[in-house]
Amino acid sequence: MHDGSSVGELAKQLRDELDRYSPGGKLPSSRALVERFRVSPVTVSRALGQLAAEGLVVTRPGAGVFRAEPQAAAAPAGDTSWQEVTLSADAAAEPVPRAVDASGVLVTLAAPAPGVIEFNGGYLDASLQPERAMAAALARAGRRPGAWGRPPVDGLMELREWFARGIGGAITAAEVLITAGGQSALTTALRALAPPGAPVLVESPTYPGMLAIARAAGLRPVPVPVDTDGVRPDLLEAAFRATGARVLVCQPLFQNPTGAVLSAERRPEVLRIARAAGAFVIEDDFVRRLVHEDAGPLPRPLASDDRDGVVVHVCSLTKATSPSFRVSALVARGPVLERLRAIQVVDHFFVPRPLQEAALELVGSPAWPRHLRAVAGELKDRRDAMAAALRLRFPELAMPHVPAGGYHLWQRMPDGTDEAALVSAALRAGVAVAPGRPYFAAEPPAAYIRLSFAAVAGTGEIAEGVRRLRAACDEVLG
Repeated sequence: MHDGSSVGELAKQLRDELDRYSPGGKLPSSRALVERFRVSPVTVSRALGQLAAEGLVVTRPGAGVFRAEPQAAAAPAGDTSWQEVTLSADAAAEPVPRAVDASGVLVTLAAPAPGVIEFNGGYLDASLQPERAMAAALARAGRRPGAWGRPPVDGLMELREWFARGIGGAITAAEVLITAGGQSALTTALRALAPPGAPVLVESPTYPGMLAIARAAGLRPVPVPVDTDGVRPDLLEAAFRATGARVLVCQPLFQNPTGAVLSAERRPEVLRIARAAGAFVIEDDFVRRLVHEDAGPLPRPLASDDRDGVVVHVCSLTKATSPSFRVSALVARGPVLERLRAIQVVDHFFVPRPLQEAALELVGSPAWPRHLRAVAGELKDRRDAMAAALRLRFPELAMPHVPAGGYHLWQRMPDGTDEAALVSAALRAGVAVAPGRPYFAAEPPAAYIRLSFAAVAGTGEIAEGVRRLRAACDEVLG
């Protein structure tokens, strides 16, 4: 049983049994609960913690766990209707309203209900995460001299050097800032490079989290279509000319959601077009460490071929480790680096030193290359299993582009498909998928879904998930 589901089930059982105890009454010991429910001590501790957070039980160290006393009646709710007027007035005064819509991000962050197969996840399943290696790295990091002191605001020099070596080219540690995850780095970059109301060019389709950042900052995302060779240079040049934009955000390697890789022919074209427009390219290199076993040599980051400071590069350890291991790098050269640094410091001060020390311990350990090799093989097997299941269950659909890296497939659905109805039907059938609409800055050309093969327990769950998706499609399409 998945640890998260067993915690929830145990919490429900204990919640249902609370009426057996009078207020202040003592519950059985953790050891007794472990033996009775045949779960781990960690599961018992987490379930009791959940009940404590709900105010149902009270934990007294050294004494045990007790049913909480009845809570006093809640105070009457206040009147917050005044906020609608204030927030609407602020929006009316802005050149571009800051619409903060996190729905496209929450789809990949929300934990599914027990029994639901997670095809909408954005991170590695727990079985693929290097949990032991991370725990050991964190333990070693905590014992390093000065590990709990204040780090340099730019990040630990050794960690900045490690990221610089991974990018290659002429990038040096002096051009690297350590940030708290790729989302944070993208937020800093967009705030630094584009004023509110400005247009920003984005790939179409693209990562919903980036669209949310742009809109929350009052920017105007302008879509530029991609194909299997990445963003189209002809349309990119036209978009710069038509909008006067000074920023392009792109994912040249295993783009989210299409899986496209910017071709060797287009790479210099994109840099040339941006340079001619006096524009920056924000390169989101988010899954370089989730390459598949059969990928072959990867193209270098755009930043490694950029001598003129056109590229602002973002890369992260999070996707290859754990959603809670939020260590990333923001890389730039020239005067823009100082602006990025200033915004990073004002917004976040610095990334906690113990986490940076743990990152150094992890990537410097023999477990790190072993983990990457294991994930590369496992992701290839899962990708192939999902592609085979789609061919079997959906022979009428065109096979999606099958990338050699990343963690998902991008599937176009039949013309006329009600995307929202399909997503709802799939959830009722027991499989959660990501709708395609949030990936488009403008009207989508068709109905799409994104299917993750990394956030599930294995290939058997993939086959069952696609079977459930077929049933949902039959329900919606008749």
